[in-house]
Amino acid sequence: MKKLMLSLAVNGQVYDVAAFPHRTLLEVLRDDIGLTGTKRGCDDGDCGACTVLLDGLPVTSCLVLAVDAVEKTITTIEGLATAGQLHPMQQAFIEHGALQCGFCTPGLIVTAKQLLEEKPDSSDEEIRAGLAGNLCRCTGYVQILAAVAACRDGQLAGQTEAP
Repeated sequence: MKKLMLSLAVNGQVYDVAAFPHRTLLEVLRDDIGLTGTKRGCDDGDCGACTVLLDGLPVTSCLVLAVDAVEKTITTIEGLATAGQLHPMQQAFIEHGALQCGFCTPGLIVTAKQLLEEKPDSSDEEIRAGLAGNLCRCTGYVQILAAVAACRDGQLAGQTEAP
């Protein structure tokens, strides 16, 4: 089998990568591009640890072939911070202790960020439902839900309005 040249737009930068057609976006992001913030969990799309945004929609990158991400915009956890400033959702997770082992955190943050972008006034129940595809074994979700709600409500240090 022959490698294909793929041009992937990741976090505002274009990466040209030679990859076999069967490689997943997760594999290419971590192993070829070196963006290890996206975590490898189950390789079955069940845990959400590998969630990235593909054209603005959360996807489990372990189930997306890298070839299918060509000509699309990919955003990973590394792409949320801008100019050295954490994204408000990243800050909310820190301020509310919503990370313990940290393994699920990148996928949760990416998913929660997009959830509030799509529906800034999400109810607590809608937040719970929106995060249902992201599993956390450490926190019990209390701090995670509090962080997302705080971000929604603009209750972060130095934040005057909701993102």
